[in-house]
Formats: sequence, structure tokens, C-alpha cells
Amino acid sequence: MSEQVLLRNIDNPNGHKIETYEASGGYQGLRTVLRDFAPDEVIEEVKSANLRGRGGAGFPTGLKWGFVPKDSPLPRYLCCNADEGEPGTFKDRILMERDPHQLIEGMVIAAYAIGCRTAYLYIRGEYHLSIDRCQQAIAAAHARGYLGANILDSEHSLEIHIHKGAGAYICGEETAMLESIEGRRGQPKLKPPFPAVAGLYECPTVVNNVETLACLPHLFRRGGEWFASIGPDHSPGPKLFGLSGQVKRPGVYELPMGMALGEMLEVHGGGALTGKFKAAIPGGVSAPMFPRSAFDVKMDFGSLAAAGSMLGSAGVIGLDETASIPVVARRITEFFSHESCGKCTPCREGLTWAAKILRRIEAGQGQPGDVEQLEMLCGGIFGNSFCALGDGAAWALGAALKHFRPEFDALIAAHSQAG
Repeated sequence: MSEQVLLRNIDNPNGHKIETYEASGGYQGLRTVLRDFAPDEVIEEVKSANLRGRGGAGFPTGLKWGFVPKDSPLPRYLCCNADEGEPGTFKDRILMERDPHQLIEGMVIAAYAIGCRTAYLYIRGEYHLSIDRCQQAIAAAHARGYLGANILDSEHSLEIHIHKGAGAYICGEETAMLESIEGRRGQPKLKPPFPAVAGLYECPTVVNNVETLACLPHLFRRGGEWFASIGPDHSPGPKLFGLSGQVKRPGVYELPMGMALGEMLEVHGGGALTGKFKAAIPGGVSAPMFPRSAFDVKMDFGSLAAAGSMLGSAGVIGLDETASIPVVARRITEFFSHESCGKCTPCREGLTWAAKILRRIEAGQGQPGDVEQLEMLCGGIFGNSFCALGDGAAWALGAALKHFRPEFDALIAAHSQAG
């Protein structure tokens, strides 16, 4: 088992308290940053460590921070995306509930790097304990001088405000999240301009994920070289994986990236609940699934992209031999159809029709040509929707059709023969 960094306090019943966090080296990274680094040097250190975003896209964090215009007279904002709404994704919740101070410390470091004095923590409204624990952590950090005016007697000041989301999956998309914070309906906006240039209140804004920000205290306490030494060169640093589905030991695991999908499911997940695995989804339900024959794929950004999927939210869902892939595909498509914000026709109409066809097939009323119709719908949605929700939904359904078409054909053929 590799060293636990992000999860080192998870099993401590007092892991959410500032005394526990400080006793394990907490806020030392912030002290180092404020004492030894200029803001631009913080950005360069994060670039050198090659910290990539843990929210889904895997975009280099330091590069994103570097897009904030240095000559802008407008206020700068930092927004933490803690809207964890994708099925199979629950790793950020663990961090916020059981060790929230590493997130707060990471937000202070990120805010210092980009020159931000006001930050927002956008948490899914159903995450009641996460909201309570983060609110307590903010208050405790204030009392210790890690937040507020002139943090640790420096010239850096920061206030963090919690914003409760109303439970819309689309608000995990950064521009929809910013719209929600501003009090409008959560719908994505056209990019460019990107938030780094014109984000919250049309001001320069950086949006980072919980796990991404939680990595920062460790990176600066132990150094960028230490961080980069964990896992593959192109996907370094500690990483959380949420294992769920038909696995014997579901939970959140901290493992280096680059481990084979099959090894993760068998060794850490304990194997399939019944018999053997049939398939697995590697990064939340928007990530295309793999059949068992592809379980040697490495769990990192580059390897999964090359294999036709993505690390995404690192929500790994195991499906054993009892799983019906048409049923899994129907439930995923229904989820995305329900969560579509309705802004663009390909996503709104395409997913509605795909869900109807999948329900018909599952009910034993499939018709010849249904699979081809689903493939055509996927082609019409992918690359033509306003944001990544439509792309992810079509990509996921397309993979199910590609790898497990005989299961769809069998359901349709059974109906034809019965008729």
C-alpha cells in the first residue's frame, strides 16, 4: 500500500478539527508559501510539479492560474467546485467531511497565487455534513489567523463564502456554476471568454476542484519534486479513486495513478460481487465503459484517453456478470436526459429520444433498427451539444453499444421472435 497523503486523517474521528490537522503538519505549506514564495513563484512551482485538475478534464492547474491577466484592475475570484453530482463519484465528499482543512489551506494558497481576496466554495446542497464541516473549518481557520485580513501577518487577505447548490448536475460545469452563484439559472455559457478572463461578475476567475486544491498544502510542505515523484510523469501526485458498483469492497482509495484497472478492482475493490467482472466504467458514468478484455488499461489521464475513455472524476464502477448492459445504458442515459439543462437541441431532444428507445428495448418491445437509431443519435449529439454534458452522455452510450451490442440485439430479437 502506498503512503496515504490526502486520506491520512480520514480514520481519525477528530480528523475534521483544526487541532488534528495542525498536529499532522497542517498549514505548514501555507506558512512556507507566504514566507518563501512570490505569487508567480507559486504558479511556477505548481507548473513544475505538473498538478493536473482532479475534477474531470485533467487540465494543468498552474497553466490555468497563469491565464489570469496580471494587469486587470478588476477583482479576482477563486471558486471551488464541490458540486459532486455524477453517479459513482463521492471522493470530494470524504475530504470535506473528514479532513476539510486541507481544502481550506489549499484555497488560501491558490488565492495567494492569483491575487484573490474573495473565494466561493460551491457545495452540493444535499451534502449537509460537508457544508457543516467546511463552515466549522472556515471559522476555526479564521480564529487561528489562516483566513481573514493579513493572514499570518502577511499582506495576503482572504474571505471564503460557502454557496449551497440546488442539486443540478449541470452546475458542476464551471460557467453554469458561476451563473448559479450570481443567482441565475445554472446553464453553461459560451466560451471564450473563459472564466480566467471573464468569469464571476465578469471578473477574472479560477475554478478548481476540491481534490485539486487539497493537493496544494502537501505539494508546498514537501516540495514539488516530491509531488512529481508519485505516479507516472504525465499524471503525478496522490489521487483518490471512488470504487463502487458490484465490487466487494466499495469505498474511496488513495492510489498512485498508472495502476491497471483490473488490479484496482481485484486487489483494492476485492473483486466482483458475483462471479467475474463483465465491464467497468473508469471515471464516473460519462466515461466510456471498458469490457473485461481491456482491464489492463492504466488508470491515468493519458492512458485512458488513448484507450478511448477518460479518468474523469475517477469514480470507478465495476459491473459483474449479472449486470445487463442495456439496463445500465438506459439508467445512465435517463440520468443525463433528466439533468440536461435544455439549452441546446442535440442534448435536450437527442437524449430524450435515446432514453425512450432504451426503455422500449428493455421492456421487450425493441424493433429492428433500434441500435442503428441509437448510434445515429449519439453521432448527432457528440460534438454538437453546447457543453460537455451531451458529449459525455453520447460517449458513454456509444461505448455500451460498441462493446456489448449482442446484448441489445438479443433483447430486440427475442421480441421479434415472440411477435
